[in-house]
Amino acid sequence: MKVILLEEVVKLGKDGDVVEVKEGYARNYLLPRRLAVVADKGNLKNLTVLKATEERKRARVKEIAEKLAGELAQTKLVLKAKSGEEGKLFGAVTNTDIARLITQEAKTAVDKRKIELSEPIKRLGTYVVQVKIHPEVVATVALEVVQG
Repeated sequence: MKVILLEEVVKLGKDGDVVEVKEGYARNYLLPRRLAVVADKGNLKNLTVLKATEERKRARVKEIAEKLAGELAQTKLVLKAKSGEEGKLFGAVTNTDIARLITQEAKTAVDKRKIELSEPIKRLGTYVVQVKIHPEVVATVALEVVQG
């Protein structure tokens, strides 16, 4: 029996996939739990419309993320931190500090888990910070750590 998955099913497929399963598995497990619907003409037509809508939505989200990445790339962040002699910081600059600074300067909320540092920031200087805005879009931001 051919069914269209409505949710991801382990070892079977992800939502939107049309898969062939045994009739008993479909009737007793997939259909009652609303994990799938029977793949008839009407449901297949709805699936194509739904996939087209999802694709447009994904493209729009990616476009917004690319625009935001462009804006962030133009922004130069300056972080004031306490440091000792020879430019060594008391502590380190963390993802949380950078996320807070991006929120203040660029007026855009960024999750601290989306910020990737190539190395821990423990000295004064200029650093390159990667911000993963979207699974396919990464913004590069210049961060300058100065004596504060």
